[in-house]
Amino acid sequence: MQDEPTPVELTKSVADFLRHDITPLVSGHQGFKLRVAINILDLVTRQLTEQQGSDAKEVERLRALLGTDGTVTELNRALADRIARGEVDLATPGVAGHLWQTTMDKLAVDQPNYASYKRELPRGG
Repeated sequence: MQDEPTPVELTKSVADFLRHDITPLVSGHQGFKLRVAINILDLVTRQLTEQQGSDAKEVERLRALLGTDGTVTELNRALADRIARGEVDLATPGVAGHLWQTTMDKLAVDQPNYASYKRELPRGG
């Protein structure tokens, strides 16, 4: 059973409080450090809401590419090993698409306001 508020609600609430109630009161280097803290809370909120789903999709793609099972870390290591041995490259069906989607999923969490990321989003996305 999930108690309320959820971790997402908690991190978002703290970030909003700092952003709206505390930021106007702080300036200079302390203001910079406060903005960094707010960005960290925003990142944690995105990780809590988006990363689990994107990790699951990444595992599905890796399983299909590699024909094996494992954790996201194990499967990524296996893909890297195959690339290093020359068994897999960008011409291998599915590899380029997988790498592109993984990059986009990571940017959605880490840098959702990155201009190049936004340009690459599907229209309406």
